[in-house]
Amino acid sequence: MRTIRIGSGAGYSGDRIEPAVELVEKGDITYLAFECLAERTIAIGQQAKLANPKAGYDALLDARMRAVLPTATAKGIKIITNMGAANPAAAAARVQDIAKELGLSLKIAAVLGDDVLTELIATDTTITETGQPASAMKEVLVSANAYLGIAPIIDALRAGADVVITGRVADPALFLAPLVHEFGWAMDDWDRLGKGTAVGHLLECGGQVTGGYFADPGVKDVAGLARLGFPIAEVTEDGAFVITKVAGSGGRVTTATCSEQILYEIHDPTAYYTPDVIADFSNITFVEEAIDRVRVSGVTGRERPATLKVSVGYKDGCIGEGQMSYAGAGAVARGRLALEIVKERLKLTGVKTTEERFELIGVDAIHGPVLAEGKAEPSEVRIRVTCRTASMAEAVRIGNEVETLYTNGPAGGGGAWKSARPVVAMLSALLPREAVAPSVEILEA
Repeated sequence: MRTIRIGSGAGYSGDRIEPAVELVEKGDITYLAFECLAERTIAIGQQAKLANPKAGYDALLDARMRAVLPTATAKGIKIITNMGAANPAAAAARVQDIAKELGLSLKIAAVLGDDVLTELIATDTTITETGQPASAMKEVLVSANAYLGIAPIIDALRAGADVVITGRVADPALFLAPLVHEFGWAMDDWDRLGKGTAVGHLLECGGQVTGGYFADPGVKDVAGLARLGFPIAEVTEDGAFVITKVAGSGGRVTTATCSEQILYEIHDPTAYYTPDVIADFSNITFVEEAIDRVRVSGVTGRERPATLKVSVGYKDGCIGEGQMSYAGAGAVARGRLALEIVKERLKLTGVKTTEERFELIGVDAIHGPVLAEGKAEPSEVRIRVTCRTASMAEAVRIGNEVETLYTNGPAGGGGAWKSARPVVAMLSALLPREAVAPSVEILEA
């Protein structure tokens, strides 16, 4: 039975590049997928695009493409990625330029149509989390991007694209689309689509499934994390598949690593909603056939939903932050005094905030004060003051007050750091799929 090998070249925007190079050089793969687009990333990209029509795509697009294109082209490996972010057309044009510079002959496809801000406002669609119509947020909306499915990616592959660049698509679609294209699966073969979605969900986070996010020294030891190998799926025409990695690379693929990854970001294992299918992972099984070879079975699927999820970005004020370190005897007491000083200073100087956090990193920053009670004091701490404000001018004042502790606070403070940044927050909505019109543009180099 025919087998397709798909490699995962990235699990997020800033991921390592060397494992992807290893995949194209040694992985014997047919497809390489780079999953690089988080929910908030695309809204930030939309802001960049407003300032510069040629911006808004992933910052590492150039580096990744220069690293893998020559070998991938020579071996006939096709690349699929959502590094187009808010501007897949500009990203495709950039890859076209890179291919020309490298002397490569390629077809590059841009998948368009996920930007649905106009449609969201025109239909006055309800925002899921607030129950309010989109018009109520019109002044602060930054972006609205629908999660597209596999159809436009398949169209691009059928048109002969060597590189397919999308904006917002469902993460598993990057891996499911080539399987449907290669094997000719029907778009309503729900069980096979469910199996292909499991492939995508296991591979989409890159090194998480090969032991990276899994590792816990003394509890779950994983060797070779500094040169962690990224995963490969071997998939046959019936939808059966094995998760593996390049022989000799770091990390491990085990039933445990796969079990943890399949649960990642899953609310209901019986109903994992995607634009293409509702997958059921509740009966999934993992069998370790050999070292770093895990066979996956038991996945089914049912009819896709009538709506597409939309990721909605909006301006939600600003964040001001300041940090300072204290070490040696009495570090915790000096850190707490520093926090009290800043808290009082913000009141005295009339800084307007809507949320405030005053914490000691290493003591109570994550678990809060309850778990810190009765524990031995650390020999060093770092204070962090973080506040939400309505304006950037107010946000800047937060870090400034922390910095003044150098000469106006407890003894021994050092390593001051401050920042102020606008906040792009995320909500969601559901649009009828008929309101979304994906398209494909083909460029040649």
